[in-house]
Amino acid sequence: MNSISKYARLVKFSHTIFAMPFALMSFTCAVKLGDTDIAESSPYWWLTLLVQVVLCMVFARNVAMGFNRWADRDIDAKNPRTATREIPAGAISPRSALWFVAVNAVLFIITASTINSLTAWLSPVALAVIMFYSYCKRFTSLAHMVLGISLGIAPVGAYIAVTGEFALLPCILSLLVITWCSSFDIIYALQDKEFDTANGLHSIPARFSTTTALGISIGLHVVSILCLAWFVVLLPTSIWIYIGAVIFTLIIILEHILVTPTRQRNIGIAFGTLNGLASTTLAAFVIIGLLTA
Repeated sequence: MNSISKYARLVKFSHTIFAMPFALMSFTCAVKLGDTDIAESSPYWWLTLLVQVVLCMVFARNVAMGFNRWADRDIDAKNPRTATREIPAGAISPRSALWFVAVNAVLFIITASTINSLTAWLSPVALAVIMFYSYCKRFTSLAHMVLGISLGIAPVGAYIAVTGEFALLPCILSLLVITWCSSFDIIYALQDKEFDTANGLHSIPARFSTTTALGISIGLHVVSILCLAWFVVLLPTSIWIYIGAVIFTLIIILEHILVTPTRQRNIGIAFGTLNGLASTTLAAFVIIGLLTA
């Protein structure tokens, strides 16, 4: 049990709350609105698919964070904020972490391959993107966007799992996730602004002033909200969906009220608590709206 908890901390398993709700939203959209050739001989035909999608999300998350922690082990050891993470602290060896990543990568590909041919072919591509992110801050300030793309794969993948094809709706949701995640990652990176600058690492806060970095974060969140509005317009009319969209927007606004150029002590609340609340609330209301429409 102790080993399980160590690996759960290694991959920040609680952070699946960021991408998982959007995958579930997209999955529900596909089941209710998408074209599918799956025989609906049972009212629960979608249940097996849901389990497969959730497993893929978990395995992909484990690969992404496990590989990131392995790749950044030397950097984390130098940074006082991250020196207590499992690998630099010695709780998990680099070799064990890499084995953990490899096993989850294999499980992800196997599980994706049991869904349909398109998810099978795209599974290695998804792994390449999420692992590539771990090296981005060594050479580009756009690492935040790559992280956003890594999470933005989730809604598209969930939709393809059901329908076996691309569609506009999950792509809009993906763009929402990309900009939303990139924005809050810029806020999170403010904590390491001085460390990144001193160690030649790249990020928006390291490249620009705090005011400019937060301005870019606000701009990305504006795009997120516009994508949300576009997404909602394409869904069946539902008061539940509208309420969820309004709450999500208000939480995003609150995030920028709490974190300003002169007030950064609330970064932890804005990054973890508020974003987790935003994603789960939006997903809950959208799914209820779709199921009752």
